[in-house]
Amino acid sequence: MTNQQPWINYPKTVPAQTQEKQPGLETLMNPVPITENPEYMASNQLQNKTAIITGGDSGIGKAVAIAFAKEGADIIIVYLDEHEDAQGTKEIIDGLGRKCMLMAGDVGQDQFCIEVVNKTIGEFGKIDILVNNAAEQHTVNSIEELTNQQLEKTFHTNIFSMFYLIRAAMPHLQPGSNIINTASITAYKGHETLIDYAATKGAVVSLTRSLAISLANQNIRVNAVAPGPIWTPLIPASFTGDEVAQFGNTAPMARPGQPVEVAGAYVYLASQQASYVTGQTIHVNGGIVVNG
Repeated sequence: MTNQQPWINYPKTVPAQTQEKQPGLETLMNPVPITENPEYMASNQLQNKTAIITGGDSGIGKAVAIAFAKEGADIIIVYLDEHEDAQGTKEIIDGLGRKCMLMAGDVGQDQFCIEVVNKTIGEFGKIDILVNNAAEQHTVNSIEELTNQQLEKTFHTNIFSMFYLIRAAMPHLQPGSNIINTASITAYKGHETLIDYAATKGAVVSLTRSLAISLANQNIRVNAVAPGPIWTPLIPASFTGDEVAQFGNTAPMARPGQPVEVAGAYVYLASQQASYVTGQTIHVNGGIVVNG
């Protein structure tokens, strides 16, 4: 065990790089995102819980899946088609002694979300935690360039999916269950070239607040995490090489965050430590000040 603060070793910058296809592959990134803290001391906060995590193959979703597994949860990883990343994450969770099921498909489609819930109930018999994390983002120079196809696809993946999956899961959520949605700093700060993406993340915040009120009498908590500049596959799959090379440098901490640095917020919200927390958003963004 070392007393050295782990963030001292986190990369201060990342080299210019791009990927052609969204949502991107972790295996192609340089450096590979840090999704696990080997010194993490678990305390069985999620023992024998069952958690569905969309976008759980890589990035923030992967880090959350690993942290949940270390806390005793079994994991259902839902992802689009990044099979190599998903299999690698499953192997880590299997190695932790927890069960992990993979489901590939488009969460922007209602029927697939129904299938995710049905298969989860068939395999595990329950759903304790639902993490809506899957997302895509595409840059445009102006709203005039934003096509109907992109607009509809971004909304289907980023916000419609949450409605679909929550709606399908509701009959199986018991008192004490909880939902955690991934928002974004762009919901609060906006973004010049991620217009539709930022709009979906604003909708995520409003969904979180409204659903928390709606489900409070059922003792089902609903919260969100709003990451800032976190080094995930979406970044090289969204921006130019020059933009990637500058990623995170305007945050007060002057570096991009790593997925492992976000995972603890999800563990907290999923645990009984947050039993009186609902309708809230935790900001993990390297010190960037936001309102709301």
